[in-house]
Amino acid sequence: MVTRSRGNTAFQIQRVERQHKPTLGLTPRQTQILKLIAMGRTNREIAAALRISVRTVEVHRFNLMRRLNVRNVAQLLRQSLRLGLLPRAFGGR
Repeated sequence: MVTRSRGNTAFQIQRVERQHKPTLGLTPRQTQILKLIAMGRTNREIAAALRISVRTVEVHRFNLMRRLNVRNVAQLLRQSLRLGLLPRAFGGR
């Protein structure tokens, strides 16, 4: 927090620093789809939940896998956990 005073008036400028997790440039939609994949949802279920086409979900999944340099969903989830894109306890009971 930075405080500047001018006469009797104090101006405060608050700098809120968010704790960002590494995103590797993932869009909010890709992050949302990644979480649904981690929950075991199919492309069709994800598409219905987000009201987008199945093809759009497939493209997002492909882009996620390409960006994280993986070949299948198991590797996608493992890499996502390792990079902190999903919480460690994600899906845990």
